[in-house]
Amino acid sequence: MAEESTQSIVIDAPPDRIMSVIADLEAYPEWAKAVQQTEVLETGDDGMPAQVRFTLDAGPVKDVYTLSYDWAPDGLSVTWELVKGQMQRAQHGQYLLRPLDGGQRTEVTYTLSVELVLPMIGLLRRKAEKMIMDTALKELKRRVEGEG
Repeated sequence: MAEESTQSIVIDAPPDRIMSVIADLEAYPEWAKAVQQTEVLETGDDGMPAQVRFTLDAGPVKDVYTLSYDWAPDGLSVTWELVKGQMQRAQHGQYLLRPLDGGQRTEVTYTLSVELVLPMIGLLRRKAEKMIMDTALKELKRRVEGEG
């Protein structure tokens, strides 16, 4: 797997509220601009999404892909892996939540590694990952804090 990129943001909300927005994958098209459609294909015994198909349109990058999710029992992290995709050969990601200020604010760390079917220079790939993470974290912050 390719080298991972990591980025963090602080959100003015407790971890459980943030994780509930992250876990509501069917609502992503409402607030994640590049996500056109999501479909939960399978849920785990805990009722959380286990496999989800995404339709992505990020300008020059369009893809339909399926991710497999692993939700931490403590509600502070989720990891995912690519099951299949058209433009991607591999994807590994994670949201890690760390409570701050007695749980009233939360540091959210997003780790992402994407390997495309077409080869891409490492520097360009990392730049694209950072842009994806920056956008995703800002949209997540706006969604969570806007739900007040």
